[in-house]
Amino acid sequence: MAKILVENREENKLVPLLRGILIHSLQEAGLSFDIAFEIATDIRSELEGTEVIATDELRLLVVKKLRAREGEEVADRYIKLKESLNIQVEQRDGQLIPFSRHEYQQALEAIALTSTEAMEIVAALYKHLIDRRIEVVSSRHLGRLTYRYLRQSSELGEDVAKRWLVWRDFVNDGRPLILLLGGTSGCGKSTIATMLASRLDIVRSQSTDMLREVMRTMMPEQLLPILHTSSFRAWTTLPGTGAEMTGVSDNLLVSGFRGQADLLTVAIEAVVKRALRERVSLILEGVHIQPAFMEQLVESDDAIIVPIMLGVMKRKQLHQRIRGRGRDAPQRRSERYLKHFDEIWRLQSYLLSGANKSGIPIVVNGDKEAVFSEIMRHVIEVLEKDFDRVAKDVF
Repeated sequence: MAKILVENREENKLVPLLRGILIHSLQEAGLSFDIAFEIATDIRSELEGTEVIATDELRLLVVKKLRAREGEEVADRYIKLKESLNIQVEQRDGQLIPFSRHEYQQALEAIALTSTEAMEIVAALYKHLIDRRIEVVSSRHLGRLTYRYLRQSSELGEDVAKRWLVWRDFVNDGRPLILLLGGTSGCGKSTIATMLASRLDIVRSQSTDMLREVMRTMMPEQLLPILHTSSFRAWTTLPGTGAEMTGVSDNLLVSGFRGQADLLTVAIEAVVKRALRERVSLILEGVHIQPAFMEQLVESDDAIIVPIMLGVMKRKQLHQRIRGRGRDAPQRRSERYLKHFDEIWRLQSYLLSGANKSGIPIVVNGDKEAVFSEIMRHVIEVLEKDFDRVAKDVF
């Protein structure tokens, strides 16, 4: 399809008609991504052969489509949105920032709401603001308004509103959040860590595999061979063993793993201490984060530390994950992991058993959205011990 240009006659500008921007503006009016995508696609198809369309003409076309498909209320909401309201949120320090529906939706998803639930609350909030022509709203008032809408929701209610209260109290407090994410090889730790970092806007993350890589450059294999092999093969470096041995007892497998993990403990502690010293949030993930180590770290007045043990409960599913990561990232050598799958599976049993004994939450990795929600529920549970103020004190 040839490029279509949109003409802003007031500013005498021509810009391309981008479907992504049109979708975003429709979502701002409260539509789901799927519906916004369909409408934007219909509009582009209808304009095929058009070289230039004025912004007013495009707006009328969008409104016409909305009235026909979604009804008068949605069309009116889009009109009000485009008529102008550039809503600004006044932060506690007096700074004004534009209100972003997408970012506010993510803030609500941080209290374990589904994307649909969060979108509905944001749409209700936005409608409240534009109906009253509110152009500047304080972050306190917006937080209080959100709390009210959550409480009044028949599907969400008091418990969810309480989670919002606890989360906002924590965010305003300024203490860092440190997430410790353990689990066996191939269970999805790095993927979940990346998602958490993105959703929670945490810029610092660290993998214990990377720490081991750094230590390997400092310690030659002849001096410390246990650092130069995978966690599930560390037992082959113990006295009286070797890579040529077939079959390994659980005790020997665990002894090798713990020997390697114990060597990394100093480096892991250093990463955590630096985050505490600099008061920055951190996600630390890796197989070497043992339950006993997690248990030692959780008590801190300087940060909120939340340990999570990730698991995949079906052998076939873990096997498929490891095979799949070889397709997605060949450098991760899935063939070698699959060759030693039994050791990886048994190592997971050890980690999950230790987590259970230590009271570390175990999260089953499956649907990413469900995993994110479950982790955030555990985070909120930990926060509730320190943050229990009422709404009038938080907002």
